[in-house]
Amino acid sequence: MRIVFFGTPLFAVPSLNALIQTGEEIVEVVTQPDKKKGRGHILSQSPVKELAISKGLHILQPASMKDTAFLDKLSSINPELIVVVAYGRILPENILKLPKYGCINVHASLLPKYRGAAPIPWAIINGEKITGVTTMLMDQGLDTGDILLQEELGISNEDTTETLNRKLSELGASLLLKTMEGIKDGSIKPKPQAGEATYAPVIRKEDGRASWSKTAIELFNFVRGMHPWPGAYCYLDKERVKLIKVTAIEGSGEPGRIEKIQKDEFFVGTGNGLLSVIELQPEGKKIMSAKAFLQGRNIREGTYFDEI
Repeated sequence: MRIVFFGTPLFAVPSLNALIQTGEEIVEVVTQPDKKKGRGHILSQSPVKELAISKGLHILQPASMKDTAFLDKLSSINPELIVVVAYGRILPENILKLPKYGCINVHASLLPKYRGAAPIPWAIINGEKITGVTTMLMDQGLDTGDILLQEELGISNEDTTETLNRKLSELGASLLLKTMEGIKDGSIKPKPQAGEATYAPVIRKEDGRASWSKTAIELFNFVRGMHPWPGAYCYLDKERVKLIKVTAIEGSGEPGRIEKIQKDEFFVGTGNGLLSVIELQPEGKKIMSAKAFLQGRNIREGTYFDEI
């Protein structure tokens, strides 16, 4: 089967790798253009591009889905199937209609829940216990296409966006192969999405600001959902810090007030309950324990996190 693969981040790598291992004919890999990163503004390749290069695959990096040269190239390829895994752009109708078997998307949620760009962090932030992966036939809507297959995955209290991303990416690769087999033998019948739709909008850097008026459990989920990027951050004595490892415990206190300092942690009041801070990261420095952070800083019980 002649396949064009669209994907960009690390989440898409296991799916592309799985397709390569099946021996399917991957005629092109489409990924986002290289981007400048870091203080040195060095051009960085996407994880999908790095894998494609290592396997000797052809790569396209259009700046726009309206690029006529790119569209002409896709049309000339005449793909039988397009596979899309976290590509990062919406495919227009003229691309969706190209392949004989349509365009398959691997989405990291149990649709119609968490349509959109950031299903993994929002599932954690919202305290979900179950998530999963959906393969679907793409249409012009935002993750609205007919469902092909779904598989559930539990979310543990230890999961962060980083760990859950890794688990779901592997599950997505497995489900993609099952989906392709079902398409080939005709055993899969697409079915419309049913139930209430929810959305997972893109997360921006400023969304990481922690609010101490939230409950301790909400903050616990928020910290995990915002890790590793953009990180759940706050300000203490005008110093910006990221909360890395926290737990929610019973107790009472004023929101944002350090109620108690112990050997290896300190406890902050929230809207309901206490948040135990175990690890954090001052801006520009490495992750450190609460104990190491407090050393050399004039922070005592009763100190408040800054409101601004």
